[in-house]
Amino acid sequence: MTTGAAVQSEDFSTRDDGTPVRRWTLERGGTRVRVLTYGAVVQSVVVPGRDGTRAEVALGLPDVKAYETHSGPYFGATVGRYANRIAGGSFVLDGRTHRVTPNEGRNTLHGGERGFDKRVWDAEEVPDGVRLSLVSEDGDEGFPGRLAVSVTYTLDEDGVLRIAYRATTDTPTVVNLTNHTYWNLAGADSGSALGHELRLAAGRITPGDEESIPTGELSPVEGTRFDFREPRPVGPGYDTNYVLDETGGEPVAELYDPASGRLLTVRTTEPGLQLYTGDHIDDGPFGACAGIALETQHFPDSPNHPDFPSTVLRPGEEFVSTTVYGFSVR
Repeated sequence: MTTGAAVQSEDFSTRDDGTPVRRWTLERGGTRVRVLTYGAVVQSVVVPGRDGTRAEVALGLPDVKAYETHSGPYFGATVGRYANRIAGGSFVLDGRTHRVTPNEGRNTLHGGERGFDKRVWDAEEVPDGVRLSLVSEDGDEGFPGRLAVSVTYTLDEDGVLRIAYRATTDTPTVVNLTNHTYWNLAGADSGSALGHELRLAAGRITPGDEESIPTGELSPVEGTRFDFREPRPVGPGYDTNYVLDETGGEPVAELYDPASGRLLTVRTTEPGLQLYTGDHIDDGPFGACAGIALETQHFPDSPNHPDFPSTVLRPGEEFVSTTVYGFSVR
C-alpha cells in the first residue's frame, strides 16, 4: 500500500514587526523538503547520495532575520510578480505605460524592492504537500491588477518535488514566477558548486547587454561557452537565459555531482531557464559560486519584446506553470 508524503508544520520564527513565520516539512521517498511561509522559500532539501548518506543540497538560511538581512541572493525564494529583469523599470501594456520599481540601477529585478520573496504567505496542507497563497494588490510595486497567486509544493512517491504555480488577475497585467533555489549536490556546506556536470536541452540563448537586458536576439549556443547540450563541468560566469528546445516532457536540465553520485533533473512547462552560477553570492554565509540556480521562467524583459513568449495575463485567464525536480543517484 502506497502512503502519501509526511507533512508537518511548526513555528519557525518571526519578522521584526512580529509577524509569525511557519515552516512546513515534507518527507517521502528519501527526500525531505522544508518550505517557509516567508517568501514561499525552499529552505532545505535533503537527499541521499550514492552511498546512502543524506546531505543538504539547497542553500538555506537559519531564520527569518537572516533572510531579511541577506535578501540579495534570493536564497530559495519564490520570485515575482515578474522574475528576472524589466528594462528601465517600465513596459507598455494595451497602450498604457506602467512604471515599476527599479531596484537594480534603472531596471527592475525579481519584482522590485518588495517582491514576493519578502512577503509572508498564507499556507494550507494539501495531499502530499502544502499550498501557499498571496494577494498582490493593484499597483503593487507599480504592477497593474489585483493578482491572486498560489504556489503548491508536493512530493510524489519517488521523492520528486513538484512546484505548481497559479495566478489570476482582475486587470490585464504581466506575470513571471520562478523559484530561486541554489543547488550544491555535494552538500550546501561543501564550498563551490563549480565542477558539477550540467546538461541543458537548449540550443539558443537570449543574449544580454551590459545590464543583462536581452538584445532581442535568439543566439545559437553551438561553438560557444554556452553550449551544454552535452554534459560538461560548469565554470563561473553564467547568468544567462536559455531558450528551451521543448518543455513539459523530457528533462530540460540535468545537474550531476560525480563525487556523491547525486543527480538533479528538471522538467518544466516554461519556455526558458536562467542558469546562474552564483558568482555574486557575497551576502550571507555562503561564498561565490556556492550553488547553481536553474530558474525556470519566461524570458527576461518579455513585456518589452513582443517577439518573446507573452507574459500577459488577462481577467478570465489563469496563469498555470509547473516545474518538477527529480533526485536520484548514479
